[in-house]
Amino acid sequence: MSNIDLVDSPFTSNKPYLFRAIYEWILDNGGTPYLLVDATQANAQVPQEFVKDGQIVLNASPSAIQGWFVDNHAVSFSARFSGKAQEIFIPMSALLATYAQENGAGMAFPAESIDKEPQDESSDSPEEVQESNTGVSKAKTSESKKNVSHLKVIK
Repeated sequence: MSNIDLVDSPFTSNKPYLFRAIYEWILDNGGTPYLLVDATQANAQVPQEFVKDGQIVLNASPSAIQGWFVDNHAVSFSARFSGKAQEIFIPMSALLATYAQENGAGMAFPAESIDKEPQDESSDSPEEVQESNTGVSKAKTSESKKNVSHLKVIK
């Protein structure tokens, strides 16, 4: 049996596909989809006055937004904040989670950087913050990624 190294796979990110599926699943179940966004990323366009600890939660319900657009690179729409319409642009790299407001059911995504460069492990990187919030851990070095499966069992 051959050993397939999925970590170095040429596949594109599965995040946009999983996001679209979870978003539709929430709507199909009568839920209100919320998006947790890393507002510190340079390309993220969100109302900064509502950002707390570098993150913002947005109501992405069809009744709360207009001009919904999602592709493999970003999510965009228009929404009202304090009565003022604003254009929202969320790069996929800034999307941290999507979940139902009613019960929290949904999915958290690993934090990503736009440049895909390795983070300095001595600092509190977005990955470390996300890991501490979700309890999800991942291999930090390329050497450990080659020796450990990237798949985790979550109970």
